[in-house]
Amino acid sequence: MAATTPFGSWKSPITSDLIVSSSLRLGAVQIEGPDIYWGELRPQEGGRQLVVRYGPENPLGEVSDMTPAPFNVRSRVHEYGGGAYCVHQGTIYFSNFADQRLYRQVAGVEPEALTPEVEPASGLRFADAVVDAQRERLICVMEDHRQRGEAVNAIATVPLAGGTPRVLASGNDFYASPRLSPDGTQLVWVTWNHPQMPWDGTELWSATVQDDGSISRPHKLVGNVTESVCQPCWSPSGTLHFISDATGWWNLYRWEGERAEPLFPIEAEFAGPQWNFGQSSYGFEDDQTMLCTYKYQGVARLARFDTLARSMDDIETAYSGFGSLQVGEGFAVFLGVSTTGPSALVRLNLDTLETTEIRRSGSVEIDAGYISEPEVISFPTTGGFDAYGIYYRPKNKDCEAEVTERPPLLVKTHGGPTAAASSGFNLAIQYWTSRGFAVLDVNYGGSTGYGRAYRNRLIGKWGIVDVDDACNGATYLVEQGKADKGRLAIDGGSAGGYTTLAALTFRDVFKAGASYYGVSDMGSLAAETHKFESRYLDSLVGPYPEEKAVYDERSPINAVDKLSCPIIFLQGAEDKIVPPNQAEEMVNALKEKGIPVAYLLFEGEQHGFRKAENIKRSLDAELSFYAQIFGFELADEMEPVEIVGLK
Repeated sequence: MAATTPFGSWKSPITSDLIVSSSLRLGAVQIEGPDIYWGELRPQEGGRQLVVRYGPENPLGEVSDMTPAPFNVRSRVHEYGGGAYCVHQGTIYFSNFADQRLYRQVAGVEPEALTPEVEPASGLRFADAVVDAQRERLICVMEDHRQRGEAVNAIATVPLAGGTPRVLASGNDFYASPRLSPDGTQLVWVTWNHPQMPWDGTELWSATVQDDGSISRPHKLVGNVTESVCQPCWSPSGTLHFISDATGWWNLYRWEGERAEPLFPIEAEFAGPQWNFGQSSYGFEDDQTMLCTYKYQGVARLARFDTLARSMDDIETAYSGFGSLQVGEGFAVFLGVSTTGPSALVRLNLDTLETTEIRRSGSVEIDAGYISEPEVISFPTTGGFDAYGIYYRPKNKDCEAEVTERPPLLVKTHGGPTAAASSGFNLAIQYWTSRGFAVLDVNYGGSTGYGRAYRNRLIGKWGIVDVDDACNGATYLVEQGKADKGRLAIDGGSAGGYTTLAALTFRDVFKAGASYYGVSDMGSLAAETHKFESRYLDSLVGPYPEEKAVYDERSPINAVDKLSCPIIFLQGAEDKIVPPNQAEEMVNALKEKGIPVAYLLFEGEQHGFRKAENIKRSLDAELSFYAQIFGFELADEMEPVEIVGLK
């Protein structure tokens, strides 16, 4: 029989120790022949990322670590990286985080550097490589930080035997996705320029590869400043395919000699925002058949597509989300997301459509009585629009609250802000719901998965639309009797941290909040951030410094006089995207005003926490913060967070 216990004080088996002890971050799938490779980030190894391999000779469940310590397979191109390795004939070519040099890794042999040491350290960075076997080289994106001023990006080559990189294509601000045709004669790539971001407008270019390795006749195929093109991919016979949002939705296309032909026009998204290199949402089973993943009305699906008949059939699986799809001979592999358990690396038999889990991101089995399943909701918001969110009700089979009590609500604001919340199983959300919190993960205007028009709601209105949607989502749940109006909290990281701070500063809905490496000074972000995002705010806010008055008006640091509720700040000491000074200025301002505030600075962390001890500490600190602010007793023993100014 469940005990009657106040919300927030429920005893839960989902502890922070459990979360970090069993969690891996899986992704970056590659296939070569029957072998499956993937990237695996391990918080217990200080956030080190390595390449792992599974082959048919391995007994099911046994995998091989390919990257020896201390090597860390992670690129810093665009700072967000991705596309940090590729495989050819069993040899792995990867970017090492510490020095950003490319290395060659043969199984059982110490990695060997391919690119030379440069000054300053990490001055040359590489990502998104493919192997040009005919010419014994890698073709990749290179980012050059050796000169003063803005980094220079290009498509470059590196000999497989090692040597000095050689530039193939340059002149634009950004490059991605160099992809070589099966016969090695054609190279395509994606490029764009300031102030566009890759989801705003990109171009797909093509060139002929000469015998000596140079390229000739480079020319644009499709794309412009209002069309986002991504994920070029060649069919086995050499027909170029790609994804474009020319219709307002990221759909599949192929190049028919002189024009782009839409394959299956539909109000659905076959891609997401290209924050990282190496994203893959479709691949070829044979020349006529492809596998693809897409989102329709916010729901993720896996499908088989006949490119001749132009017909698509969904494949039923136990998963609610899909990522890093790769297609091999007779099988496919993807990262499968579930609503009730850890994500997994999944092998799909293309003949039987049976799935086998090769690797799970967590080994812990949680009783269903502690798991809150996601509910996709929409709610009215400012301007007569509907906004979207994923709602989780409090759930714990051992506890219940008084019938008249309403739960505290934690509204979560995803980063980006051009990104989206997922309904996939997340132990960090279950941490809250199993203790008696309700959670709303908001897909505010500007989020992806709902078409370009919804994404464009945020143009010029960051700090307005996202904040309104977060506040209106909380108010909607209060009106539905699903949340306590006096115990509304909000948290978010990065851009979500900005939305959190803006909601706490410019609205009077939430009573507390947590900012994870969040932006407090828009002007500083525009002036100080790295190249990839240095013009991002042109579309979200306006050109800087021309629109400095707007930046100042929307910056929480300039409006601390409007703050009246407590905030906890959690920050990485080595964050280059949102430097610690942004959090510290806000903390000092709150201290001067006498508003309760807590601040935790994590050494060795950058933009997003990777170390197990820091993930654990930040989660427990946020819970401790709310317990002290809202006045409920914790069921767990944990180190309390110090709140300055709390009476």
